[in-house]
Amino acid sequence: MAKKLELPKEINIKNRRATFDYTIGDTFTAGIVLTGTEIKSIRMGKASLVDTFCYIDNGEVWIKNMYIAPYAFGSYNNVGDRRDRKLLLTSREIDRLAKANKEPGKTIVPLRLFINNRGLAKIVIGIGQGKKEYDKREAIREREDKRNLARLFQKK
Repeated sequence: MAKKLELPKEINIKNRRATFDYTIGDTFTAGIVLTGTEIKSIRMGKASLVDTFCYIDNGEVWIKNMYIAPYAFGSYNNVGDRRDRKLLLTSREIDRLAKANKEPGKTIVPLRLFINNRGLAKIVIGIGQGKKEYDKREAIREREDKRNLARLFQKK
């Protein structure tokens, strides 16, 4: 008898580096154009948003460098694991993203990849403003202070 694959209960892949490196403004939820083996791999939790960014080309939004592991049972149907994938947004949202992307220091950053209640893969993207080095140090300091306070109250 074949062994059944154990799927994670809820898929929620985050880009933690994005919130550390950027101050996030507006966010948008977009669909992704995927092949059959890619969605199966995402449902197994085999994806990553590390070093991922979005760009606009001919009025379409694309995500670059998103890693989706090849599906184990995919054979010749598997495609490149870091290929560019098209994002599905309305024209009004694309116009807002294009206008924000033209401003200096702003970029389109993927924040979270998830499966919605209908079983479709969605990605949350945001308009990010790059942080300065001292802002990053401030964030680290605040996180450590919060952790130390939690430890103090936990001991009592």
